[in-house]
Amino acid sequence: MGLLTAVVGLLVLVGGGAVMLGSALGSSAFPAAGAFGERPPGEGGTAELAADGAATEADGVLPDGVGAFDEQYPGVVNLDPALLGALRAAAADAAEEGIEVFVSSGWRSPGYQEQLLEEAVAEYGSEAEAARWVATAETSEHVAGNAVDVGSYDAIDWLQEHGARYGLCPTYDNEPWHFERHAEAIDEGCPAVYWDPTRDPRMQG
Repeated sequence: MGLLTAVVGLLVLVGGGAVMLGSALGSSAFPAAGAFGERPPGEGGTAELAADGAATEADGVLPDGVGAFDEQYPGVVNLDPALLGALRAAAADAAEEGIEVFVSSGWRSPGYQEQLLEEAVAEYGSEAEAARWVATAETSEHVAGNAVDVGSYDAIDWLQEHGARYGLCPTYDNEPWHFERHAEAIDEGCPAVYWDPTRDPRMQG
């Protein structure tokens, strides 16, 4: 029994050391989830939609890591030319400060927008609550090519501070990643933001 007790004690000691080592590696050797800059919480998760086949890149679906200068994605190149030009000018200047501007969502097809709205209704439980986050295809500035959602959070912060000089302005308080072009902002500053899209008169159509 003495030998068995000693062996069990040794195993417990070794096991405890392994647990302690694993804990140390988990806290220092590996970054926590989201440590590399989370994607802004957009309207439905475009990567998942693409994988499920409900929409494709032709509808404006964008994978992670797309930049303002990526020419192969309709979600980028179908943006209004003035908006895209302003976004690229801002992205180039932000890059000089070490900030990379990703495009998490840009132009969307009407079908893609409706898919996002349906998912939002399912997620939030009502059309009224979903409307705080996703517009209809008829009213969406994304469908018109006049809005862009950006990431990472560093880029959002940078554009919140410097975007007006390019005519890029945040639109909604609850969606700080959503920017639209206001040419007058270059001289006059950005207009006041709406609390959410339900307060935007353009969304009442």
